[in-house]
Amino acid sequence: MRMKSYFCKMESVIEQLNKCKKAARKINAATDAQLNEVLLKIADLLNEKRNEIIAANTIDVTKLEESNPRKDRLLLTDSRIDELITGLKEVAALPSPTGILLKSSVMENGLLIEKYAVPLGVVGVIYESRPNVTIDVAALCLKSGNAVVLRGGTEADNSNKILVGLIREALLQLDLPEDAVTLLPPDRQHVTTMLEAEKLIDVIIPRGSQELIDFVRKESRIPVIETGAGVCHTYVSKNAQLQMAAAIVINAKTSRPSVCNALDTILVDKAICKDFLEMIQEKFAAFHVQVHADEFSFSILEKNNYPFLQHADASDFGKEYLDFACSVKVVNDLDEALEHIQQYSSKHSEAIVTELSTEAKRFLQEVDAAAVYHNASTRFTDGGCFGLGAEIGISTQKLHARGPFALEKLVTEKWVVTGNGQVRN
Repeated sequence: MRMKSYFCKMESVIEQLNKCKKAARKINAATDAQLNEVLLKIADLLNEKRNEIIAANTIDVTKLEESNPRKDRLLLTDSRIDELITGLKEVAALPSPTGILLKSSVMENGLLIEKYAVPLGVVGVIYESRPNVTIDVAALCLKSGNAVVLRGGTEADNSNKILVGLIREALLQLDLPEDAVTLLPPDRQHVTTMLEAEKLIDVIIPRGSQELIDFVRKESRIPVIETGAGVCHTYVSKNAQLQMAAAIVINAKTSRPSVCNALDTILVDKAICKDFLEMIQEKFAAFHVQVHADEFSFSILEKNNYPFLQHADASDFGKEYLDFACSVKVVNDLDEALEHIQQYSSKHSEAIVTELSTEAKRFLQEVDAAAVYHNASTRFTDGGCFGLGAEIGISTQKLHARGPFALEKLVTEKWVVTGNGQVRN
């Protein structure tokens, strides 16, 4: 397989972007069948080259300390490569979101006016840690007829290079331009280059820390779609079925704490606080979950000799932990829970556990978040779980896309007007 070095000098980055822009036109013109064939070819190459992928990924992983929460995000295993292969096949099986006639009308003067869904053009994605994003983003962009410029993090450098090499090889084998998927070096200066390339990139999507997202939002000359950090709350009402609530909270916190839909803050009604905390503490302790507890919950857990306990301070609320850690706040009622969420939520995913339908209805209606849950774990906020295939990220803003940002949102609109000589008076 022909591989290229993706470490280029600063002066060559603009040329790479120009090549990607030119490639976008050919990807836009490709048929859905051609693009599906590319995705299936990438899947085949991932399977054939899995040992090389894991070897490259191991170089990246071993550079991180064992305690670093990014390590799990960075890791590629056989099972995770299998998931990427499955995801590619699922995206290939989805209907194309482009070329769809959205509206058609004939005016009194005989003009035929039509509106179509069309690709965005060149999508720029800036992300950290997770090499699976490289495959997911490339698959979604290609399927929707877009080219993509990727700028991954330094920690995933070797992983990203081999994955993009496989993607470009698949494009070449099927007579499509390899520059449609372009990986820039991980140097920080290239982030600024991307953000200022308004004639070469059509939209920027940052995926990573709040610091990265804030920087991109502030500095970009290009429209930005945020895939925001997740500060996720679960409110356990006094009307909750406590066994269910315990299972939901334990899953939301411990199943994969390094992802954005994991639980960060437990809000628990004072009336059932003691019983509920006693129900979850054994499982939490088994995972060494560090609990940052307010005064009331601290006193309960301290009496029960919970081993991983700290007093919460103001900074422990509104914090995305991305680790086996969370905060706990005891509230008097739903109103207090809603006020807390309004103050600290990142508008990603929020949940209530209650058997009282009127209480659930209020929560679902009043909480301002991309995804709201009743009696379920926030861990389901995911493109695959929502039946959308892979995702670029979870959008926490309100314009264009919100929630799992997947295939259906990688399009814009084009008006096509057909006449027979009409002129405007």
